[in-house]
Amino acid sequence: MDSMKLLAPLVFVIASLFAGAILKYGLKRTVLPYTVGLFAFGLFIGLLSRAGLYPDGSIFKAAVDFAGHIDPDLILYLFLPILIFDAAYELDAHIFRKTLTNAGLLSGPGMVVSMFLTGLLMMGVSLFAPQYAQWNWTHALMFGALISATDPVAVVALLKELGVSKRFSTLVDAESMLNDGTGIVLFMLFFGTFTAAGGMEEPVMDFVYVVLGGILLGVVFGWLCLWFITRSQSDPLLQNSAILVSAYLTFFLAQSYMNVSGVIALVGYGLVIAYYGRPRIAPEVNRFMEEFWELATYMANTLIFILVGVVIALQVQATWLDFVILVLVYIGINAVRMATIALFYPIMKRSGYGLSKREALILCWGGLRGALGLTLALMVSYALPIPEPIRRQVLFLTAGIVTLTLTVNATTIGWLLRKLGLTRVSSAKTYLNYTIHKQLCDNAERYLVKLKQNEALQAADWSKVAAFLPRLEPVPTAPVQTQDLVADIRLRILDKERRRYWQLYEKGIISTDSLRRLSMAVEELYDSDGKRSLCERAKLLELPKLPLYLRWKKRSREVLYRWVDIHHATTFVAVYDVARGLIHAQRTSITLLDDLEASDSFGEEDLQKLRMLRSEVQQNIEESQAIMDLIAKHYPSSYRLAITQKTIRMLLSNEKATIMQMLHEGVMTPDELQAIMNDMKKRYKNSTLSRIQKIGC
Repeated sequence: MDSMKLLAPLVFVIASLFAGAILKYGLKRTVLPYTVGLFAFGLFIGLLSRAGLYPDGSIFKAAVDFAGHIDPDLILYLFLPILIFDAAYELDAHIFRKTLTNAGLLSGPGMVVSMFLTGLLMMGVSLFAPQYAQWNWTHALMFGALISATDPVAVVALLKELGVSKRFSTLVDAESMLNDGTGIVLFMLFFGTFTAAGGMEEPVMDFVYVVLGGILLGVVFGWLCLWFITRSQSDPLLQNSAILVSAYLTFFLAQSYMNVSGVIALVGYGLVIAYYGRPRIAPEVNRFMEEFWELATYMANTLIFILVGVVIALQVQATWLDFVILVLVYIGINAVRMATIALFYPIMKRSGYGLSKREALILCWGGLRGALGLTLALMVSYALPIPEPIRRQVLFLTAGIVTLTLTVNATTIGWLLRKLGLTRVSSAKTYLNYTIHKQLCDNAERYLVKLKQNEALQAADWSKVAAFLPRLEPVPTAPVQTQDLVADIRLRILDKERRRYWQLYEKGIISTDSLRRLSMAVEELYDSDGKRSLCERAKLLELPKLPLYLRWKKRSREVLYRWVDIHHATTFVAVYDVARGLIHAQRTSITLLDDLEASDSFGEEDLQKLRMLRSEVQQNIEESQAIMDLIAKHYPSSYRLAITQKTIRMLLSNEKATIMQMLHEGVMTPDELQAIMNDMKKRYKNSTLSRIQKIGC
């Protein structure tokens, strides 16, 4: 029997992952989200266990019972570090910064408003439902706090499946993660009055401490982790282990010892790793990280949603009248969220990227509840000082709201998105995609002609081979608005630029700082949805101005140039590096425009717009080249240093690529690789500008 208890968690994990794999495959062609399918499966196996259909003493019954009576703290500590860190790691820092005001409104004042409105709703229910007569304002506000926080796990998982726009999904992600801190503070304010911990004496200061303390802890651990992994010789296993351990340690210290928000700490930690860590980590390690965290998140999502279903099936008890009240509370909860968003909408529509009425409606309907609210409700159900009927009702209502939001809201939000046109692709983008697909088909047909000329392939059945050619869809019949087409092409050029900068960084052509500056410029242009010219980034290439006291002195221009060349070499090297990177990316953009013009899919008016875009790109090249020429002419020492540093980076990057290729081909063993990489790491440290200047001296 003891061995069965020990094996029960393992059996549950294996059975859940197996069921998850089947559901993942089976739900691909349905409108039912994967997470909802997992929740329904957990509910189903839990109800079967509750009905006594599993044999007593069987290992599967022990596994389901383990899941149904799991400690709520285990859910938090086991799954949230993986899920929240991955969500924060994938947040776009630029978009997150612009949506922070709106997310802060919903997760701060919005949570307080929702809590009071929900408490008012429950006090109204207590007046008309006799079994809820024991509820007072403390119970009602405690329930309002735990049920008002949207669950980051449920929301993030759903938005990944629906493929919502990056800006809107970042707003929803940020709100659902940040309001956890508010929700827990407000919940503990009232829950603490029933426990030994006691209530919070200064809720405002406690809230500030929980939020700011969580951010500070996450940022500190993020930098400590970066300090360690940048010195770990580019070992993917070691670096990912350090990131994983640091995520758990951050959450554990935040929740257990420092009494700050673990989720907010993980958000800060993840943003530091994503924004500052990616450029500092080797490209192959970044790829390994993406694959590792994708797998870890998939497994954690699979387990947590099945767990939620099993817990609800085994622990919830209710009467038919309770179900009637549940429906009323569910309607009221949605109405409260709608009222809260409507209250702050005048501010939100003008903050950051703004918020349209259609997006506000999706924000109302997308307020899913999940494991976080249920975990807090389980804490209430274990608190003996709270009257037993209230404990049962809080758990039932929370479980019911979780069930309804996951089965009703989550399954219909995709339909609502399509109905409101938020997933509709513009006619210009459809036409542009058709043009690119046509190029693909033309290239495939030309290659087939070459294959037919190959004597070694003459025996092939060419009719069967031709059946594998890509098929071109009909030309879009919807009229294309030219301005819309220009905006879409600008966005496509910016996408290509973003990828090109990472390639240049991996090859050593640009530095980490240049990668960040160039990427930020792309993000700023991307914010305009393609409405701004591609050459509106002059600040990126501005030369530093002469110090004011030098302008007062009567010195020759040559003396001033020489002085600045010596004392501001670092600045000029950075400017040169950015200009060189911009030129490389613009040449790639020129190639894209050449391909579009050569496709013969555009009319004369559209070709003129393409030429306008070409002139924007060409202006970037000319301005960048002028900056580089000016540095080469007036600041020869800085120019020489810039060329030297770039050449060293390219030399070392080429050596690294050669080493990895030799490892892939089996020419070199991993042990030999490590020794060579250690040596190259030492040489790479000497490639900084200050070291090069010392070597020159």
